Amino acid sequence: MENQIEIYQGSDGQTQIEVKFEQDTVWLNQKQLAELFGKDVRTISEHIKTIYKTQELEKDSTIRNFRIVQLEGKRNIDRKIDHFNLDMIISVGYRVNSKQGIQFRQWATKRLKDFLVQGYAINENRLAQKQQEVQTLKDGIRILSHAIEQKAQDQNLEWLNYFAKGLELLDDYDHENLDKKGLSKRKASYPELAHYQEVIASMRSDFESGVFGKEKDGSFESAIAQISKGFGEEDFYPTLEEKASTLLYLIVKNHGFVDGNKRIAAACFLLFLQSNDLLHNKEGISIISNDALASLTLFIASSKPEEMDTVKKLVISVLNRNRN
Repeated sequence: MENQIEIYQGSDGQTQIEVKFEQDTVWLNQKQLAELFGKDVRTISEHIKTIYKTQELEKDSTIRNFRIVQLEGKRNIDRKIDHFNLDMIISVGYRVNSKQGIQFRQWATKRLKDFLVQGYAINENRLAQKQQEVQTLKDGIRILSHAIEQKAQDQNLEWLNYFAKGLELLDDYDHENLDKKGLSKRKASYPELAHYQEVIASMRSDFESGVFGKEKDGSFESAIAQISKGFGEEDFYPTLEEKASTLLYLIVKNHGFVDGNKRIAAACFLLFLQSNDLLHNKEGISIISNDALASLTLFIASSKPEEMDTVKKLVISVLNRNRN
């Protein structure tokens, strides 16, 4: 095995390190480490012993025993020799006192500084972006609260009761306590593809677009089929609310239509609720208002793939809180 790391001076005077990786890491034996840093094998061995003794590194994760063939005299001798990974190489490099060791430390320190500075800038940007996303979601939930609360008399502090469910929803979001499951665990009634297409066709005259509702691929059919799937007798989405939220999410995110994906998704969502007697509560009042429907659909459209669970939980929570 040849040296897999080389230290040399670049044309700009900067220390350059060339690393040859194998199986996502680098492995050098003590002789190669000695050659790399310009020290004798005994010195390298002492540094390695100290690193293990002080528990700076774990032996099991940094050492491997590789079989190599060495030429001794006129014979090739097959032997197993300990090799050390990049973590050990770096630790030894910070200990040796030689020209190569100094070059290695200069290079490693600069790389670490660059990483910390760049990583800080990247994390700052990500944090700012995430804070903005959270604020947008919270603002949207506040808008939803106007539409989903029960009306109360406007006297003293009774007006606050009007926003009780919306405030509860905000608190559940802050504490990551949104509903994971729906309340309606019964056999679902699945509208046929033709029924969904009929709803889409009826909407065309309301929108000035020659391509409204024109399918691009089979992703729309895939979305409406997905909510009925399961493993054996166990549904992937056990409750009607979970099925409805998944349907809304998939149609929005699959972009199966040239135009009108959000409007079509919202309409199909309502059709599924209606087909399963979930669109209205016991008093005959719709459990989801126009504002709530638009806001939830927009949340889904602007969300990232990794936020899917949170967005779906929000839809389920809105349906759960307004069914009674």
